[in-house]
Amino acid sequence: MSYTRINNIIGWACGLIATLVYVLTVERTTSFWDTGEFIASAYKMQIVHQPGAPLFLMLQNVFSNLAFGNPERIAYWMNIGSAITSGLTIVFLFWSITALARKALWKPGSELTQGSLIQIMGAGAVGALAYTFSDTFWFSAVESEVYAMSSLCTAVVFWAILKWERHADEPGADKWLIFIAYIMGLSIGVHLLNLLAIPAIAVVIYFRRTANATGKGAIRALLIGCVVLGLILWGIIQYLIKFAAYFDLFFVNTLGLSFGSGVVVFAVLVAGGLAYGIWHSIQRAKPLLNVILLSAAFIVFGYSSFTMILIRAKADPTLNNSDPDNAFSFLGYLNREQYGDEPKFKGPYFDSRPIDISYGSNTYRKGAERYEVAGQSFDYVYDRETIFPRIYSTRDGHPQYYRNYLNLGESEKPSFGDNLRFFFNYQVGHMYGRYFLWNFAGRQNDQQGHGDFTTGNWISGIKPIDQWHVGGQDALPESLKTDPSNNTFYFLPLILGLIGAFWHFKHRQKDAGIVGLLFFFTGLAIVLYLNQSPLQPRERDYAYAGSFYAFAIWIGLGVAGISGWLTKRLNARTAAIAATAVALLAGPVLLARDGWDDHDRSHKYLARDIAKNYLESCAPNAILFTYGDNDTYPLWYVQEVENVRPDVRVVNLSLLSADWYVRQMKAKVNEAEALPITIPDEKYVKGVRDVIYYQDASIPGYVDVASLVALMLSDNPNDKIQLQSGERENFLPTKNLQLTVNRDDIIKNNVVPERWQDSIVDTMQWTYNRNYVSRAELAMMDILANNNWKRPIYFATTVPADNFMGLDKYLVSEGFALRLMPIEVADNTAQQGLVNAEALHDHVLNKYVWGNIGNSPYIDPESYRMISLILNNIYSAPAEVLVAEGKLNEAKELLNNALEHMPKRLYRIMDSYAYSFFVRSLYDVGETEKANELVTRNVDYLEEQLRYYAAIAETKPNLEMQNIQYSMFTLNRFAETTQEHGQADLNARIMKIFGQYETRFFGGAG
Repeated sequence: MSYTRINNIIGWACGLIATLVYVLTVERTTSFWDTGEFIASAYKMQIVHQPGAPLFLMLQNVFSNLAFGNPERIAYWMNIGSAITSGLTIVFLFWSITALARKALWKPGSELTQGSLIQIMGAGAVGALAYTFSDTFWFSAVESEVYAMSSLCTAVVFWAILKWERHADEPGADKWLIFIAYIMGLSIGVHLLNLLAIPAIAVVIYFRRTANATGKGAIRALLIGCVVLGLILWGIIQYLIKFAAYFDLFFVNTLGLSFGSGVVVFAVLVAGGLAYGIWHSIQRAKPLLNVILLSAAFIVFGYSSFTMILIRAKADPTLNNSDPDNAFSFLGYLNREQYGDEPKFKGPYFDSRPIDISYGSNTYRKGAERYEVAGQSFDYVYDRETIFPRIYSTRDGHPQYYRNYLNLGESEKPSFGDNLRFFFNYQVGHMYGRYFLWNFAGRQNDQQGHGDFTTGNWISGIKPIDQWHVGGQDALPESLKTDPSNNTFYFLPLILGLIGAFWHFKHRQKDAGIVGLLFFFTGLAIVLYLNQSPLQPRERDYAYAGSFYAFAIWIGLGVAGISGWLTKRLNARTAAIAATAVALLAGPVLLARDGWDDHDRSHKYLARDIAKNYLESCAPNAILFTYGDNDTYPLWYVQEVENVRPDVRVVNLSLLSADWYVRQMKAKVNEAEALPITIPDEKYVKGVRDVIYYQDASIPGYVDVASLVALMLSDNPNDKIQLQSGERENFLPTKNLQLTVNRDDIIKNNVVPERWQDSIVDTMQWTYNRNYVSRAELAMMDILANNNWKRPIYFATTVPADNFMGLDKYLVSEGFALRLMPIEVADNTAQQGLVNAEALHDHVLNKYVWGNIGNSPYIDPESYRMISLILNNIYSAPAEVLVAEGKLNEAKELLNNALEHMPKRLYRIMDSYAYSFFVRSLYDVGETEKANELVTRNVDYLEEQLRYYAAIAETKPNLEMQNIQYSMFTLNRFAETTQEHGQADLNARIMKIFGQYETRFFGGAG
């Protein structure tokens, strides 16, 4: 059998194995984070968040058709799309590894020995299957996200450049370069990570085309590759659209032509210029120019998938992020203006103060007949700046985090040394090195860490090393030892990769350097570029999948390294077989064995079911304000795809500050009517009332919301405040707001339960909780002024309290949503706030579904972070109210429902804290045995955690003090509860544990 045939058969076999694994473990519905938005948008061809992924959406739409009209299977088939593209990635990885191994083990013209053939195929299989079961890639392979398809693009272009290298001297070989350019153009419509292979490709071309390659020449080729990368990232992706936008500006504003006319002319000029250049290169016999222009043309051709964004934006679909239906809004969409930029080369420290503003060019928006100036781009000038800024962020508690992380005093100024320390320790070590070791050394748990010590860490399973790394491994709690996410690889995949890298550099230094460049540019170069701030809302390892792909090549080549060593003792064939067997066990088999249980999502439904619960918490025709990704994207999915509660209008407060989103809220969507927003569009377009600041005008008493909205919208100069610059701006003159309530409207629209109708207030009065009004708050005030209680208004229970506008005392929990009610109830008994226990009892028993969370062998971090919220808000709070009202049977039903559906396993100390409220109600309703069992389970868990923290404190005192304090506080709550309910034996045990660790950690001081 020929080499090519064997290579193809084994490559496809590895791909089939990977695809089968991913199909078996794929999530059956939507996941948390972006997948809900992607699935909903792919299904109906809608616009996702910036900078978009149109090709990904179009291809996923193809997979959705395999559901044959069953809405509950659409997400599954899109997830299968990721599984298949991931399986194809493994095929191309196999062929890339065998191509590299073949170059090192087989000299052209000589006979390929059986031993070398086994080494080559063994290397391909080990490397490809190791990557198959690696944590990061496996995670992306089983959900409908862009990273699986992006990895396929990277795999194809790296395989293609090796293909070109092998055939470079043959006629027409440069077609492979054109093919690479086209794939890269297409990849822009998926994700930009694929473009980071360009520097490595440039070096491959240099080595192949240069007879006497030198180090200096290789560096020059690398720099040229970086320039090409920059030309594509900025020249083609951004400036091509920017030039088109300014062409359109000239044609519309100067020549008076219609919107889009300049774009058409510019597109014709670009296409004509490229066509002429290609024709000229052929006529003048300029092959290099021909390849460059053809490559540029195919990149632009692949990039043209973004026309889908423009076309669909003009159709005004339900999900239409940024509404990029004209040249300038499309430019802003591609430039990710919604998210802002992180400083790269020069910027402030986190404690720097802005002292001036540097203005740039005008920004534009589409008007009725022409483009209008929306403002100017600007940057702040700071009193203190540094090159290579890494500790720069002033938002979301980051300054305090920097100070804690770097041990800086409250008034101590950070230095450039602190800047570098944060870069190496946090950005490189924690946000890359930790993920790298997760994949190839092991993982202690999947609890997201923020640079702390015992969460989200890597662990190998080799006790002396792990003892040094994370400490206290002898006292490791049973909850961590048995956690499915506790994966111990004993460094074996890492060692295999290092053996492969050393062997590669020894036998094919140039090729090893190329793999090293791919490893660097898809790993550490991303760290440099992203410049991540701390306290990320989720793990970010998916960004480095390309780097782990490169390392998997070396894992495969580890077979050749081991075989070379064994050849000194065994014949070549036996050595190759033994090396392959050892590497398969140390790599893919070990990774699959430990990784299967925490990557098998076939039993997960919680993201979808929680989304249903959010919607089912709302009365008909409700307005539901959400805030983050996970209380919005899954809701979009269940409404758009599964048609669950399409009458509820989901309003994301993070997006409501954008003018385009406010406009969209003024239109009917599905079965949900438009929001009662009366503000004319021209009053809040981009550049107009972006932010309205508070300026105390000493107005006595409370002011009606409608009057304040009218004042802030007024164009009368007398209604504005004069700035130092002489300009006049709208302002908020008071924070004391009120809304007059018509009792008849409240009763007619069933806003308030009958038992609370005597508590309806004539006027709602509250204190606004911010020093500014963005479009979001302006729109919310307008809704309050004009709704007249015709539609129920809710806030998702996960919305941060500072987004309530100070309305907290009028928000009543009805489950996963807090309903706005104009009441004042004096006898509220729930510590968590006002609770409509009867409504919640009905929701839990008759409407809510729990996504198999109670029986699932593995629960992902985002799911188990929901457990405390569910225990507190959905079960404990209403049970407490029902007990206080003497409705013990209803309370018992509720609590037993929790015991039936919630997991028996404890994941975090926060869960135990939540249970400390829960068990009190269990005792109150007479479920003493169940309460005791629950207390025992939690106390066992807390004792194990404290024993572990004590072991850590032997070498690192006070490191886990926050968790220690939380554990002790929770133990104390259990002690109080058991004492109150006469559980003497259990109470004595808790007090003994409490006293032991109080002495250990606090010297006996209570």
